[in-house]
Amino acid sequence: MAFSLYSEILTKGWRESRVRRRLGAMGEATFTGISSGKNGWMRVLGVDPAAAGPTGFGIVESDGRRCRMLHYGALKVTPKRQRECASAALQDVHARVCRLIEQFSPDAMAIESVFTALNMRTALKLSEVRGVILLAAAQHGVVVHSYAPREVKASVAGHGHADKRQMQLMVRALLSMNETPEPSDAADALAVALCHLQKEQARRRFGLRDEDLSLKLRSAARSAGLSAEIRPSRATRGVLPRIVSTR
Repeated sequence: MAFSLYSEILTKGWRESRVRRRLGAMGEATFTGISSGKNGWMRVLGVDPAAAGPTGFGIVESDGRRCRMLHYGALKVTPKRQRECASAALQDVHARVCRLIEQFSPDAMAIESVFTALNMRTALKLSEVRGVILLAAAQHGVVVHSYAPREVKASVAGHGHADKRQMQLMVRALLSMNETPEPSDAADALAVALCHLQKEQARRRFGLRDEDLSLKLRSAARSAGLSAEIRPSRATRGVLPRIVSTR
């Protein structure tokens, strides 16, 4: 099984326990693991925005040797709620991300970027969802990092063409979870968070600047069969980053 350059930060020493599931009033499925203090741990909120389906989210933290899941789920706006308000989905996603930031105080947010393979209508809808997520991060002063979908797949599954099921199984293995994360949107959000933790750990371990790390990422992407056109992620604090398009 292939791993990326950065997967050494992940171990199987931690076991998730007392996982519980609840369904919220807005069609939200969430799962919560053991909560802990942040001493020496870096905490990341991963978000997988969706144009029409559920928006996945997940909280992962790492101390440089271990990674563990704290919380994950997916928010899907019910048809009744959508009929009440045309922008209900955007309102609910923004409110949910704000609550997650206030509850877990993440050090950074990782989000999937928009890619140009989408048709114009879908890309615009996805950009609207990403916009309210980035707004929530800016309002709370959280650094935002964007990653291309194939970059996330290469980081977690070892190749950029992994399917949904493969990503779910890899996320479960890397986080030593007792159950396969469902729905797949939530697993994708956890994968984005893992991708950022791996990249950040590599940057700190080798003392690399963002530009140097981007070169290593491109090299790793080429070896995994990814397009060399993937652009480096960008981080912002207090301002909204521009949408990064990848092929």
